[in-house]
Parts: sequence; structure tokens; C-alpha cells
Amino acid sequence: MSRLERIWYRGGVGAIPLLPISWLFRLVVTTRRWLYRHGWLTVHRFAAPLIVVGNITVGGTGKTPFVIWLVNFLCQNGYKPGVVSRGYGGSATVWPQQVSPESDPALVGDEAVLLASRCLCPMVVAPDRCSAVTALLDSGGCDIVVADDGLQHYAMGRDIEVVIIDGERRFGNEQLLPAGPLREPVARLNGVDLCIVNGEAATAGEYSMRVTQSSLYNLHRPLERQAVSHFSGQTVHAIAGIGNPEKFFDLLRNAGVEVIAHPFADHHIYCAEELLFNDDLPVVMTEKDAVKCSQFEGANLWVVAIEMSPEPRLEAQLLRLLHNVTANN
Repeated sequence: MSRLERIWYRGGVGAIPLLPISWLFRLVVTTRRWLYRHGWLTVHRFAAPLIVVGNITVGGTGKTPFVIWLVNFLCQNGYKPGVVSRGYGGSATVWPQQVSPESDPALVGDEAVLLASRCLCPMVVAPDRCSAVTALLDSGGCDIVVADDGLQHYAMGRDIEVVIIDGERRFGNEQLLPAGPLREPVARLNGVDLCIVNGEAATAGEYSMRVTQSSLYNLHRPLERQAVSHFSGQTVHAIAGIGNPEKFFDLLRNAGVEVIAHPFADHHIYCAEELLFNDDLPVVMTEKDAVKCSQFEGANLWVVAIEMSPEPRLEAQLLRLLHNVTANN
């Protein structure tokens, strides 16, 4: 945990010098949203309903696993979803970019390739989310769009807003950046359609989401699955270049695995040498890391895949929201 994160989530006086900047940031955020809501800045509407999945804090909250669940849920209920995202970390010089499971994560971003691999539906990425949505719909085959992240991308008109909350860290000291972890005030949640808490019991007005299944596979043999407890009682090197690496390390520890933790920055681009630890211990990584390590050699590289699902009552509420949206379009 960085020094700034300790201030955000463990408290202390370290946030005090940052408060004036935080108050200025709040003013900018609030003013910008007001301008979009009152028509001073343009909101683009699209020919298909759009669901945006985001958060109001920096760092990982579990958006990607929820998007994977949501796409599957939409398919099971007769929709033809497509996904758009920013393509964070991608180095492409031309946008938008169509994404497939075979795309280069260095060009389109690691999360984009992971989503394309897991969702198996059309996907487009671009820093300008509106152009990504337009390109996705122009390509045909979609009747609903899921935006991975982009809650604060107000130029992108949306029909349903879903916010994912980290159940352990929640909102920290409830200050906006840089004094706290918030992108927007907590009061922003009053205007969203669904608040989903990742990992802990939900409070009033929230829904919970938990890991329902996790499996382990060798990086070079993805079809051979086994339980994460395969390494129970053993020591492994665990690498994680995600927003909240400790959540991944804790998942392994809860399965009885002894973890030598190697946290990296979110979206870290690995080189093969970073996975060499001068021993024969297994190296275990997240699926998001795996898309960037697939070309690395080594028989002892392992990947943890997780499935997350929200509580059943959310499904009914989501179907009601979808019915209302499609009835009004």
C-alpha cells in the first residue's frame, strides 16, 4: 500500500495539506456534471440502450468481473450485447479499435483483451467513449451496449448506471482526490440505478456480489482446470498488476496457499525477467496479467480465473430496469 493509500484508507493528518486541492477538484467535478445535466455541454445519445459500469473511487473495485457476468446475463435473456472501454494502457495511434481475444494488449489494453476473451461479443475501445459506441453499433450485431468504466464520461449518454463498491475499503476517508480516493462525492450514488458491493454484505439500497467460483490453470494449458486449493499448503510467488493486488493475494491465502506477494502497478507491462525468482516455486497471476504474459516460456506459470455473481434479487431489478429502458426507446 502506497503512502497516499494509507492516508486515504487508514486516516491521519496526512490528508490535511491536500484538502484545498481536494476542494478545488470537487468544485470542478460538480460544475462539470452540472453543465452536462443542464445542456451546456453535449450529451450524445445512441440508437441502442447503454449500461455504464463504473465506480466513484480510484483503484480496482471489481468492475471487470461484473461486466463479464453482465454480458452473460444479457445474452441469457435474449439481448445481443457489445462492450466498449477506454483501452487504458493501449498504445494504438488510431482509435477506435476493434478488440478480439487475439488482439495485442500493448495496443488496446490488457482489460480489453481479457473482456474480449471472456465475453466473446463485439468489443471496441477508444479514449473517446462516444466514438467507441458509434463504431460498435455501426459494425452491427448489437442491440445493447455495456460500457466498462466511463461513469464520469458524461458526454456518453447512458440509460442505466451501475456503480461497483469495494466492500472492504468502501470510500476510505470520503475525501475527493488527492486528499482521498474519491472521483466524485459519495452523494453521487443517490443518482445511480444500482450500487453493488464487492465482497461484503450490502447495506440498505445496495446489492452484494461475491466470488462464486475460482479455478486454476497453467498459462500454456488453459483448458485443464483445477481448484485453487491445488496449491494449498504450498508456497507460491503471486504477481498482480491490478488496482487492488491485496484482494488477489487474500483469495489465495483463503485457499490455504502461502503467498510471496509481488504487487505491481495497475496495467503493468511485464517482461519475462520479472517472473524469474531464482527458485522452482510456482508463479501465480490474475487473468488480467495472463493476457500480457501468454508468450512467456515456463512450465510453472499459473493463472487464477474467477467467476463473480451478484445476489439473485439484483437480477430481477436489472430486468425491470431493462424493460423500462426498452419500452421507452
